[in-house]
Amino acid sequence: MSSDGGKKQFWKRNTAKVPGSIQHVYGAQHPPFDPLLHANLIKAGNKPPSTSTPGKPKKATTFQEFESITSDAWDVGDDDDELLAMAAQNLNIEVVMETANKVIENHSKLQERRQQQQQLDEVFEPEEKEEEEGHEEDENEQEEEEEAAETTAELSFSSERLPHSDSRLVKSHSEAPIGSPKEMIGERAALQRQQSLPHRPVIPLVARMADQNTSGTPAMTEREAFRLDKFRQLLAGPNTDLEELRKLSWSGIPRQVRPITWKLLSGYLPANAERRASTLQRKRQEYFGFIEQYYDSRNDEHHQDTYRQIHIDIPRMSPERLVLQPKVTEIFERILFIWAIRHPASGYVQGINDLVTPFFVVYVFEYIEEEVENFDVSSLQEEVLRNIEADSFWCMSKLLDGIQDNYTFAQPGIQRKVKALEELVSRIDETVHRHMQHYEVEYLQFAFRWMNNLLMRELPLRCTIRLWDTYQAEPEGFSHFHLYVCAAFLVRWRKEILEEKDFQGLMILLQNLPTMHWGNEEVSVLLAEAYRLKFAFADAPNHYKR
Repeated sequence: MSSDGGKKQFWKRNTAKVPGSIQHVYGAQHPPFDPLLHANLIKAGNKPPSTSTPGKPKKATTFQEFESITSDAWDVGDDDDELLAMAAQNLNIEVVMETANKVIENHSKLQERRQQQQQLDEVFEPEEKEEEEGHEEDENEQEEEEEAAETTAELSFSSERLPHSDSRLVKSHSEAPIGSPKEMIGERAALQRQQSLPHRPVIPLVARMADQNTSGTPAMTEREAFRLDKFRQLLAGPNTDLEELRKLSWSGIPRQVRPITWKLLSGYLPANAERRASTLQRKRQEYFGFIEQYYDSRNDEHHQDTYRQIHIDIPRMSPERLVLQPKVTEIFERILFIWAIRHPASGYVQGINDLVTPFFVVYVFEYIEEEVENFDVSSLQEEVLRNIEADSFWCMSKLLDGIQDNYTFAQPGIQRKVKALEELVSRIDETVHRHMQHYEVEYLQFAFRWMNNLLMRELPLRCTIRLWDTYQAEPEGFSHFHLYVCAAFLVRWRKEILEEKDFQGLMILLQNLPTMHWGNEEVSVLLAEAYRLKFAFADAPNHYKR
């Protein structure tokens, strides 16, 4: 064993002071002293002569003093209790107890935080739980490594320690560094919340709560309440000013007045309020007269192919939860078959089936408050369902009267519109036009569906309903204004189109555009751009050409 001077020199290299704690004596046979377990020894021990200067407070025990007291710790046969009592005599007991209380308090708070974290874990999805468990395991490993590397011993009942880089006991959370567990838990919870949410909230198929009250009864803003009041005042008069109604409707129609507004703007109902009830009664009776006259012929040789195609196409429509209800399927089959029988020049063409859905959904909203895709339509009264069916048939017929050349032989209306779209895009965004030409993408390959289905396969139903508010208000909205909407819609995806560098990628993009989370805001911007294009090109067709 080295001399006392050597010992002193050794201890001077480790002079860090931790008030109230005892450092490990490497090679000692005895564990760190616990004042709670050996309090009786402290009282029983003899007091050594005081070495402190009179009039000055006693300093906390230094390593040199501790080493001198325990210099015989390696001697065999020493009395254990006597040794522990001697080690305790020079300790500041008040500091020890204060530190012990702080450790207990910190330990309790850490346990509370862990319980809160466990409650948060139950909310998150399994994959996020796995991330968090991996993160906690890393923290536990870090704590174990730090505990193994520490050169100071804590009290035996306080095995929990905050992982600080300077390996010191923190008396309060205000002393903890930036990377404390409390802040790490908060940051991890915030990150998990962010990762568990999409960029936009999950939206029902038919409507989002903020989207012009298309579905449900959300709290209206002051502006929405004001617009609704203006609609009601206009509709309450004996003769509705249809021109003023179109102006109001261009920016969207409140859900509460959309059914009556659509019927007026489509020409199904007269502007005179006194004639509306009799007109509805007559038209509904007329429709069901067609049912009695023609529907039984659906299995005849001349009509069975038409009926079979309708029967095949209806399950392909959306929203599926609505369309696949047996009662709704029957209604759609009758509407489409009767329209095909009454319009032999075109007959039934795939794509016409989609045009029934917006009218049907809007007229169902006249009788329900909840979202239609979760509603059992068969729960409505039979008379109500008959009224909805007849109104949907007549309004769809009015729409198709303006675009029937889209569905006649060879569909010349669609071909003209696709060609006009190509010429228009070549003028408004030549880069996009040349990019598609370079990769041999023909407009007819993607825009045919846009014209045939009026963008219903490209947009959620809630957006289609909002779009049709403007189409109903715009002169020739379905036949003419739709062209400019398609042009604005294509240019809207300019960045994504230019990023695709092959034919396959472009076609996949253009047939699967990411509009699932679109709502009123996006549709309004699209319509505004379409109106700008119409203003620039509609009255100057030569602008299409170079």
